[in-house]
Amino acid sequence: MKDVLQFIDENWNQNLKRYQKYVSQPSISGDGTGMVEIVELLQGELKELGCQRVFLKETEGYPIIFGHLDEGKEKTILLYGMYDVQPVEGEEWMVEPFSGSIVDLPEFGESIVSRGITNQKGPLAGFMNAVAAIKKIKGSLPVNLMFCLEGEEELGSVNLPRALDDLKDEFSNCDAVFFPHFSQDPDGKVELFLGSKGIVHIELTVRGGDWGAPTTRGIHGSNAVWMENPAWHLVHALASLKDRDEKVLIEGFYDDVAEQWPGDEEIIDQMLKTFDEKSILKRDDVKKFKFGLTGKELLKRYFYSPELNINGLVSGHHGEGTKTLLPHEAKAKLDIRLVPNMSPEKILAQVKNHFEKHGFHNIEMDAVNAYNWARTSTEEPAMKALLQSFEDLGFEYEPWISMAGSAPFSLFQSKLGLPFAFGGLGHGSRQHSPNEYATVEGMKNLEKSCVLFLDHYSKY
Repeated sequence: MKDVLQFIDENWNQNLKRYQKYVSQPSISGDGTGMVEIVELLQGELKELGCQRVFLKETEGYPIIFGHLDEGKEKTILLYGMYDVQPVEGEEWMVEPFSGSIVDLPEFGESIVSRGITNQKGPLAGFMNAVAAIKKIKGSLPVNLMFCLEGEEELGSVNLPRALDDLKDEFSNCDAVFFPHFSQDPDGKVELFLGSKGIVHIELTVRGGDWGAPTTRGIHGSNAVWMENPAWHLVHALASLKDRDEKVLIEGFYDDVAEQWPGDEEIIDQMLKTFDEKSILKRDDVKKFKFGLTGKELLKRYFYSPELNINGLVSGHHGEGTKTLLPHEAKAKLDIRLVPNMSPEKILAQVKNHFEKHGFHNIEMDAVNAYNWARTSTEEPAMKALLQSFEDLGFEYEPWISMAGSAPFSLFQSKLGLPFAFGGLGHGSRQHSPNEYATVEGMKNLEKSCVLFLDHYSKY
């Protein structure tokens, strides 16, 4: 594949345009901005790559884009990707967030700063470039490809399970799932994740009603002396979920948390040789970790502890100036991260029982979405092919048992019985934050690692 890698170098200015094209098209699943346009764009991209069949699986939300690139080869990779991104409302950016601007960042050099460049349009564009390069130089790929591009990952992949059920026959010849991702940290070290935590998204709402709070509108704050306040009700309910030591107080919450798996201790010991706590803190603009944890205990909490997080709270007046107000409504968004062997269904039932048991009967609880945890192994052929691609390009890796974030890998395991590989070279960061970026040099390395990944997988 040396000639393919050389082609990427020689045609880099052209390749870079695909990244800019993808991120310049807004596609915010939360409010629908640009979603129709990005679907049309990606359908055209798949056809241009040579997919013999491109079709949409309509859902109750946004469609899932499927493509089949049959090269007549023995093995087939299912490429999972996402085309939706997070909102930018209320954020301050150094450039227009959907401009695809190239910025010379002090620590990283030339980088694209745009929403979606790291999560996850950048890696998707890089994979497309890698496929196009192989086709151009070799005439065909070493494997067949199936594409599954969804537009609701940022909403929790709510319609993906049913779509996979309906289309099982489409994927019957697939051998593994690949999710391209920038895996290098700011110092260039490759962080290789072997799994992901599960997730449950919950929305809580307290509205006025027969129980004594205003029913249709906020009223003068002086009335709080003799009328109920939904915001206080919600705050007390949230406070009942955790104590000051960060222990989740939901009955049975920790019952199914698994012990570490055989071989995990050796992985952690290997990781500790290169793990850099200061780099993690600097990356996220945080001064210290919880509880003063360091080293092995810090990593074990990251890998094996479930978590309950408040994503946001909204109620009443929170603008400039004063306004004494008794609100008629209060809302909160939560996420719960699950570890082996926790069940989303069981956790949801426990949360509901908790509120009922503690007398918070006025809370409306909406389980927005959920999916399970997932694990893979470095012995899986797809993972071995990915690791070999790193080695070929001169990079070693730091093994991570799991990321604390979530991705729908478990759906491909449970619905289709497919192993997965997740990663690639390249550095990007600030996902879900303003000034999300990815380095230009890293994008080029991602493409090369994808080229070598496909080639190595075809030989296992």
